[in-house]
Amino acid sequence: MPRSSPRFDDLAAFAAVVRAGSFTRAAAQLGVSPSALSHAMRALEERLALKLLNRTTRSVAPTEAGERLYGTLAPRLEEIEAELDALVAMRGQVAGTVRITASHHALEMHVWPRLAPLLARWPDLHVEVSAEDRFIDIVAERFDLGVRLGDYVARDMIARRIAPDMRMCVTGSPAYLARCGRPRTPQELAQHNCIGRRLPTLGGMMPWEFMRDGRLFSVQVSGSYTCNSGHLAQQAALGGAGLVWLPLDAVQAALREGALEEVLHDWAAVFPGYHLYYASRNASPALNAVVQALALDSANTL
Repeated sequence: MPRSSPRFDDLAAFAAVVRAGSFTRAAAQLGVSPSALSHAMRALEERLALKLLNRTTRSVAPTEAGERLYGTLAPRLEEIEAELDALVAMRGQVAGTVRITASHHALEMHVWPRLAPLLARWPDLHVEVSAEDRFIDIVAERFDLGVRLGDYVARDMIARRIAPDMRMCVTGSPAYLARCGRPRTPQELAQHNCIGRRLPTLGGMMPWEFMRDGRLFSVQVSGSYTCNSGHLAQQAALGGAGLVWLPLDAVQAALREGALEEVLHDWAAVFPGYHLYYASRNASPALNAVVQALALDSANTL
């Protein structure tokens, strides 16, 4: 028999650990130290006289008993959070936590500039962002909002555009172009050192895409440097390491300053811009506030 009933905050912390799959990530979300959280989970297991979590050096996963407890807790915790949000809304306030997943580029160029004034207006609103270039299931991974290019938003999601269409461009530093020349067609990229990007979703190198006469086609590139970040790729290009393929708005400042120069301008591909997407039409006041702040057709109306 358990020696005492578990406290609500311990049960909520247990659910956070299972969702995050890590004491470190869960502790950051809860605002406690990983060691304190680990100690609390061991105390919970002792009170229940059950092993709830399997711990390894890299991850945490629920046991069979833990899965059963989490399956019972998760929907009830969601109901409590929703009711608390509803109570806050009764006094005309926006409060609660909204979790967003988006690419580094989308967060830097479009999401944060519109979130900043919203957070200043509503001090009880908390937004947690996860910068990832992989495509994820926001429902399964418990995000409230996702931001991706329009082509990649699932049809069963509610979607709102937050950015105009995205034009891609190939750029290189003046030093690199003086040394290696300018490609005249995408096929000539095979003769150049191209800074590659590897994305988890693709499981390999990201192809560079181009458009001609309304037809989109891709080119596989290669080079001496590969990374998984557009920012790192741009830094390498600025240093003269090779050519880089990035959204125009990400390199505009460098183009204006002459630190980078565009090539293959007439072959540039254009994609549907970023859209935010979410699953529920019964959104909380906090989620509605974030959506209204980010959406192009209603940005800055709050």
